[in-house]
Amino acid sequence: MVELLRTNDLVLISLVEAILADEGIDIFVADAFMSALEGSLGFLPRRVLVREDFEDDARSLLEEAGLATELRRG
Repeated sequence: MVELLRTNDLVLISLVEAILADEGIDIFVADAFMSALEGSLGFLPRRVLVREDFEDDARSLLEEAGLATELRRG
């Protein structure tokens, strides 16, 4: 799995999931349940991951949707 983005914005995560799901690309949201440990303060970002073989397609779709600045590289 590779990380596409890291955010606390649940709306952004939902948007990314919808965009990629339309093309049959599943995501995994890591750290989604860390809020139970942090006391629901929202300071631990969630990581959006995809399978490595879908990375290029996922990045292209998100860039086309205007989300290029949200993507992590590396």
